Amino acid sequence: MAERPGSRRPHLLVLGAGAAQLGLLEAARRRDLYVIAVDRDPGAPGFALADERAVLSSEDELGVERLARARSVDGLVSPGADWPVGLAARVAEKLGLPHPIDGATAVLATTKTRQRERLAATGVPQPQLYAPDDLALPFPCVVKAPDRQGQRGLTLVRDRAELGPALASAVAESRSGGALVEELVDGPELTVNAVSLDGRFVPLTVTDRLTAEPPAFGVALAHAWPSAHETAAAVEVARVAAEALGVLHGPSYTQVRLGPDGPRVVELAARLGGGHDAELCRAALGVDLADLAVSFALGERPSDTVSQALPAVGGACVLFLVAPEGTLRRVEGVAEAEALAGIEWVRLYRQAGWRFGPLRRGADRAGAILAVGDDRDDALARARRAAEALRFLVDADAP
Repeated sequence: MAERPGSRRPHLLVLGAGAAQLGLLEAARRRDLYVIAVDRDPGAPGFALADERAVLSSEDELGVERLARARSVDGLVSPGADWPVGLAARVAEKLGLPHPIDGATAVLATTKTRQRERLAATGVPQPQLYAPDDLALPFPCVVKAPDRQGQRGLTLVRDRAELGPALASAVAESRSGGALVEELVDGPELTVNAVSLDGRFVPLTVTDRLTAEPPAFGVALAHAWPSAHETAAAVEVARVAAEALGVLHGPSYTQVRLGPDGPRVVELAARLGGGHDAELCRAALGVDLADLAVSFALGERPSDTVSQALPAVGGACVLFLVAPEGTLRRVEGVAEAEALAGIEWVRLYRQAGWRFGPLRRGADRAGAILAVGDDRDDALARARRAAEALRFLVDADAP
């Protein structure tokens, strides 16, 4: 969309136009900003929400810098993806643009090895790290790439025979060619979504990560609010982790495991959560976390009223969908699912012609459902009913 003659809307460069960026792109559109979205996938769903699209990897730092200069952007942001957070911070520094974190903090927020070192130095509880050849290495354990997010390069290793292949997988996925080996903290996983206002940590939603192992057709996992667990200790370790890493402004997303000896910080990201966490926050508390992220990217400081937010509903959840293996023809039942009580929206990430691979941990998500209810169980039940109304029609691949 071209700009109106004689006017110049603030220009926002958004790194990524996939499912994880949809909430922020919608928030920017509500503000009537001129949005330039960057993604290497020409079919990325977020391009439909942008004024201008750039088919470019959000990890191409030189390309992003050139684009930002050419378009004279007023701010840039990386919502929902780790590595471009550092890129955005560095480009902002070079161009003299506002940004909630500086380049040094971005390194700590996007590199697990450096983050582990800083958290250890400041006494923040976290999973124990091990050398791969350590005879004391407990099983099961977790092997992961130190500079990737989500499930890429991550393996749950049940015995020593599985360790070698897991290390090879992590190294193959890692940008630096390394791997992390750490204990598996036995306990539920919580996500603390928060915003820092001039160094003051304001927790917003604490959600439970509910997984299906192995994932079944239809539903992969869910984020459910409010947490079914005591959350005060989890919020506290997220707060001290954010301070230790220097996250003084902007949103943060902290994964915490509740172990037998208390909460442990698995990792902290200085960004919005990539699982529609901001949209869930808006439905649950009426706080537009995505809009807050836009404000920080443009150098605005949000008002303190965010810390006074009260629940808007009794419960909320995001339920993620998976599809049968094969090539997608179409999805039926969307209107029926969206018409059900408590369903805020149904989002489908893939278009006809997309090939879904075998189900696995961390498989590509086919879409998501945001639901609200009288409590979390009611919200989950409503989301599952909506999922049952959907029908993914695929053509099986030839043997």
